[in-house]
Amino acid sequence: MKNAIPKVGIVSLGCAKALVDSERILTRLRAEGYDISGSYDGADVVIVNTCGFLDSARSESLEAIGEAMAENGRVIVTGCLTDEAAIRAIYPDVLSVTGPHQYQQVVEAVHDAVPPVADPMMSLVPPEGLHLTPAHYAYLKISEGCNHRCTFCIIPSIRGDLSSRPAADVLEEAERLAMAGVKELLVISQDTSAYGVDLGYAESRWHGKPVKSRMTELASALGDLGVWVRLHYVYPYPHVDEVIPLMAEGKLLPYLDIPFQHASPRVLKAMRRPADHERLLERIRKWRAICPDLVIRSTFIVGFPGETDEDFEFLLEWLEQAQLDRVGCFKYENVSGAPANDLPDHVDEDVKEDRYNRLMELSRQISHERGQAKMGKTIEVLIDEVDEEGAFGRSWADSPEVDGCVFLSDTDLQPGDIVLAEVEHAEDFDLWGHVVGRPEPRKRRA
Repeated sequence: MKNAIPKVGIVSLGCAKALVDSERILTRLRAEGYDISGSYDGADVVIVNTCGFLDSARSESLEAIGEAMAENGRVIVTGCLTDEAAIRAIYPDVLSVTGPHQYQQVVEAVHDAVPPVADPMMSLVPPEGLHLTPAHYAYLKISEGCNHRCTFCIIPSIRGDLSSRPAADVLEEAERLAMAGVKELLVISQDTSAYGVDLGYAESRWHGKPVKSRMTELASALGDLGVWVRLHYVYPYPHVDEVIPLMAEGKLLPYLDIPFQHASPRVLKAMRRPADHERLLERIRKWRAICPDLVIRSTFIVGFPGETDEDFEFLLEWLEQAQLDRVGCFKYENVSGAPANDLPDHVDEDVKEDRYNRLMELSRQISHERGQAKMGKTIEVLIDEVDEEGAFGRSWADSPEVDGCVFLSDTDLQPGDIVLAEVEHAEDFDLWGHVVGRPEPRKRRA
């Protein structure tokens, strides 16, 4: 053993939901006395939390396993790359292979590789658990799995059907995070709008009050904690309309992450996705009328099997009308086990590339124009990093790692500060400005 206190390293790949899985594993191990290593050579064993959503992600996961094996040699594999035979065919000496959110099996594999030291003085962890994000923001996972059967996706076969946490459990975790100094909670799941469907929207008691396991009620209760609350992966079900007034009221950040994926009814039907594009445009207009500051982020797939030039032009025209603030795009690729693999008329790679570039250029132009409208305005900014040249952070319009930044000339700030900044310049997805004050602290509501 390399260390008197056993040390565990971790490589966490894929989405924020997988990151939360990694945090839960580390919290459990830290509670048992393990230390966390930031390097391969300082670890007694390395956990690789894999992604298997796309074939390119599978390749990245296999490369990460190979690197961990080469650098350390004692590797435990977990996560969404669940094909143990394929993993062991390349890396037969990995210690263990488990699937997603199988926390107990991972912990047991660590026990087998390097037993814990029985010392209660080393078993203390903060009440909010361990996190792989900066101290001032955290992801809050409210459910696992998904009930959709999109033809391009294998998440239900990996993570199962929707399984929601009781509202009281979510709120207790959120409260611990807020009390520990977290300033922003990023609500995540595979389908946030479907939260609680599997529980029949059952009530649970939090601070003596009943709270339904339903997105609107949960979001409202989270908005009472006095921190930023940002909603991700929101499918546009009718009850999404109910959270817009909460955003206008200031209880939630005016930000919706809705994975539209496409706009052409024909392509959406092939994807097994909702296809009412006209109604969606009308709803977006109504949302913005209620909450003018609303920012909408979405992701799209170009080059889906059978997507024609007409389908793609339809998508571009829809984006022009929707004026989405933040857009991500993926070029379609086959995923092992996905029904879309067997669809006819797969699109050539050079056509996918051209469509990707055209869509991203249009989204850049839209984001740039919407950013110009913020010139001269004063906005709240949550500071992420500070150095000798200034600071940068994010406004309500910016989720970490996927959206833009606000760059400030001020240096007398700390990560986690929330400041008022006047916008001096806007370009593409980013803003520049300077601090003009501090907002009134958000207060927890009884």
